Amino acid sequence: MGARIIDGRGFAAGVRARVAEAVGRLRSEHGLVPGLAVVLVGEDPASQVYVRNKAVQTREAGMASFEHRLAAETPQAALLALVARLNADPAVHGILVQLPLPAHMDAGAVIAAIDPRKDVDGFHALNVGLLGTGQKALVPCTP
Repeated sequence: MGARIIDGRGFAAGVRARVAEAVGRLRSEHGLVPGLAVVLVGEDPASQVYVRNKAVQTREAGMASFEHRLAAETPQAALLALVARLNADPAVHGILVQLPLPAHMDAGAVIAAIDPRKDVDGFHALNVGLLGTGQKALVPCTP
């Protein structure tokens, strides 16, 4: 078998179009607008670009985008309180806490605090276990 060149941009555009179609169906058939909350702690330049792009892509797909930017000095307890509010918010269907977190924060504790049903990164231990055993699970965008 020979090598095959994959058109990554074309593939990504197709995925985005299918997601936008599905979002449109959810809206028209069920009155539901999916919401993604993204949390960025600190000023990491690469993370800022990633978060900005996620917000644009989320809105382009017809979803609600909720962006939360916290200072690098934010106490972990404040981040955990925000995650708890997002877990309880019915308008938020997915939560992404951008990593890396500042050194004084325990990323494992923050990931564990995210409701597994809203864990779009698939980092929660429950989601990793489901995916690793071939069970129905949210598949993260990054392998």
